[in-house]
Amino acid sequence: MTVNALGIYEKALPQDLTWEEKFNLVHELGFNFLEFSIDESDERLARLDWTKEERTAFREAMWRTNSRINTMMLSGHRRFPLGSADSKVRAKALEMMQKAIDLAVDLGIRNIQMAGYDVYYEKKTVQSREYFTENLAKCVHMAAEKLVTLSIETMDDPFINSMTKIAHYKSMIKSPFLQGYPDLGNISAWPENNVVEDLENNIEHVAAVHLKDTLPVTPTFKGKFKEVPFGEGCVDFEGCLRLLERLNYSGSYTIEMWTGTTDDAVEEVKAAKRFFDQLFEKVGITQEPVKVTN
Repeated sequence: MTVNALGIYEKALPQDLTWEEKFNLVHELGFNFLEFSIDESDERLARLDWTKEERTAFREAMWRTNSRINTMMLSGHRRFPLGSADSKVRAKALEMMQKAIDLAVDLGIRNIQMAGYDVYYEKKTVQSREYFTENLAKCVHMAAEKLVTLSIETMDDPFINSMTKIAHYKSMIKSPFLQGYPDLGNISAWPENNVVEDLENNIEHVAAVHLKDTLPVTPTFKGKFKEVPFGEGCVDFEGCLRLLERLNYSGSYTIEMWTGTTDDAVEEVKAAKRFFDQLFEKVGITQEPVKVTN
């Protein structure tokens, strides 16, 4: 029986709370940690430039509530991609990564989840792939200097949508500070993926796992990668979790939801927690005990 930490994505929680209120709510809802978001919005990108006082206040809120942040979800590279045709955008992407690594060090975050896009809003080309690969190597070097792990997420995009593709980049950029962050929903939605083999053959590259449901990509449907109710999509959660338990995966799981702007956010998170509590018990996964606030 494995023991794993279970976290909740920041955007799942009510957005009008203070950090201390959010951390307390994380514990009340039965989670071990919060996943921190740096998305493409101006509001969250501004976190990369937090002052020393703002970073101190955040850390103190964590410490007062016996909390931690396992992972920073750095999805801001959708807006400023590493593979952009624009040299100024690529420079901005590298600057963002350095700032994210420095912020992670200051906040005690050990793992930065990278979005596996060469480009998102631009046209994909051989050149965009080459720019991405060159800059990924630079990012890994920056992270290694600070002993921070970069984990590429399997995406809602064919560029990197499997652990097998992440393993290919690891074969070119050999570093323990480059790993993978499989999203069970994203892997399951792509028809070319054999989910069992993808996880089984690459378990040594898995740093963390996202729990999310999806609707599959078909010849006539582009798939649905967000806000699919758990149990109503294509993910065989019981099978995947049973597989990960057999492989002795001991990293963390994070439930990914975007309910924070809804009136019943807390109730929806509670329902998701019950869904996975039942599955964890069924397949033999024990959740790490939740620390209570002093």
